Amino acid sequence: MEDAVLFDARADGIAVITLNRPQTRNCLSAEVRAGLFTAWDRFEHDPALRIAILTGAGSKAFCAGGDLREMVDTGMAEPPREMFPVPYDTIELSKPTIAAVNGAAFAGGWMIAQACDLCVASTTATFAVSEVKVGRSSPWAAPLIHMIPQRIMMEILLTGNPISAHRAYEIGLVNRLAEPDELLPVALDLATTVLAGAPLSVRAARETVMLATEMGRSAALRAARHASARAYHGADAQEGPAAFAAKRAPRWTGQ
Repeated sequence: MEDAVLFDARADGIAVITLNRPQTRNCLSAEVRAGLFTAWDRFEHDPALRIAILTGAGSKAFCAGGDLREMVDTGMAEPPREMFPVPYDTIELSKPTIAAVNGAAFAGGWMIAQACDLCVASTTATFAVSEVKVGRSSPWAAPLIHMIPQRIMMEILLTGNPISAHRAYEIGLVNRLAEPDELLPVALDLATTVLAGAPLSVRAARETVMLATEMGRSAALRAARHASARAYHGADAQEGPAAFAAKRAPRWTGQ
């Protein structure tokens, strides 16, 4: 049997991570969770890889959430926090990530898509925080308040009803929409656009966004200035203006 999670380390610095259990709607079974932990660790520690795309195999589901059968069999109450591989939470990552949502992203599927920095969705994708329909809860959804308006978040969590990809785009959950057969190309195009930036500047930009969601205005400004210092003082900060003045493409070194 093929691996539960596929890892494609591309020569252009993009890692494509694919949940590979379409027959179970790519639910977060023990083998998928283990595969994701391994994949994220490999991505973080490979210096040649600078951005990752997370997607699902098949056309029906990105990830249908947790393995409900496992929860029944084990009598699981509150899942341990470290049970699920959530980028920037239970997984320590310093590089940007993109969710390429190819189908249903329900419950834990929404959770891991939400955790990625950017999101591209197929026009046939659907999203739901469906825990109220199965007697579970969704504490992981708390950061959603920084992405979408409160009233919309309230309705999504209280009803558990799915929303379409177009609605997800409309409320700001999704960055770009793509026809199903164009999903990965659109995600790769977005990743390539990010990679065109200076590596230290991209890292500082990501940290600035995250700091702004964690802190008040004054504290975030101070922390963001500190996070940006390395980019300002690096060689790429001189290379960028020099390349612009010479009307040539910059040659980033990440230094």
